[in-house]
Amino acid sequence: MGEGLAALAGSRNTVRTMATRDIYENGFDEDIRTESSANQCPECDGRVTTNAVETVCEDCGLVIDEQRIDHGPEWRAYDDEERERTGAPLTAARHDRGLSTEIGRGTDAKGNQISGQKRRRLARMRREQTRGRWRSKSERNLAHGLGEVRRLASALELSDSVRDQACQLFRSAQNEDLLRGRSIEAIAAASVYGACRCNGLSRLVDDVSEVARVAESRVTNAYKTLNEELGLPAEPVSPSMFVPRLASDLECPDEIRQRARMLAEQAEERGITTGVHPAGFAAACLYKAGREEGRWLTQSDVAESGDVTSTTVRTHHETLNELAI
Repeated sequence: MGEGLAALAGSRNTVRTMATRDIYENGFDEDIRTESSANQCPECDGRVTTNAVETVCEDCGLVIDEQRIDHGPEWRAYDDEERERTGAPLTAARHDRGLSTEIGRGTDAKGNQISGQKRRRLARMRREQTRGRWRSKSERNLAHGLGEVRRLASALELSDSVRDQACQLFRSAQNEDLLRGRSIEAIAAASVYGACRCNGLSRLVDDVSEVARVAESRVTNAYKTLNEELGLPAEPVSPSMFVPRLASDLECPDEIRQRARMLAEQAEERGITTGVHPAGFAAACLYKAGREEGRWLTQSDVAESGDVTSTTVRTHHETLNELAI
């Protein structure tokens, strides 16, 4: 009786093996080698075999081909006929790095209108998703602060890299518990200004405070806190950095712009720009360059462009005349 059961089990295993071989020509083991269509090695005319990884000569060991499977990157396809296999990249501008679920409203993934029942169900799902979006109050504050940073960066027309740096600076400020006793809007504005300073952009506190929802004094105090506690690698702002911006506002030609930048750089080399208002000194350089090129630029126009007074422009212009640059 036992011998009959063993024979029956053996016959069943044989049938399963034969069925598997009929379905799969090759096994699942990558080390199983098969003879390649190119039967001869180009070096020694030896026998060539191929597995799931590489094609190699059995005699001399020459690797003829490897990695037959394409392991290239999977990029996102924006064509309607192709399937999107990956999502958006991670970003520091979102509190969850951009991994949160976004539920649509009136259309599906292909742009088709959905029924009223599905819209009501999506509305309920969206409401529950909004309620459970933040796990703590700190995460809610982080989302609010990063949203304010994105708004300021968009209003100031900053690049995405500067925006992401400002968002990361706001994260660092929250991790260091610098938001305690200060408003989220002030820290967000200070983060944007700090990112501009670290990248050498010609942005003043006045420019950031104009689009921010807090006063300039609060932005200044918040930036001082970030600079002291986080040790920002912010370089001193030089007048030559403001020359292109002011020249663009005044619609000056290239000759005046280049001459004004030369005046500012020579003044910086001599050390007379230490402690002065950079935008005011840049305005004085543009005023002097315009007078030299025969274009009449009034002191009030350049002072308004640099957000300084006419007295500041006149004082710096006298300094440039004394140096005879």
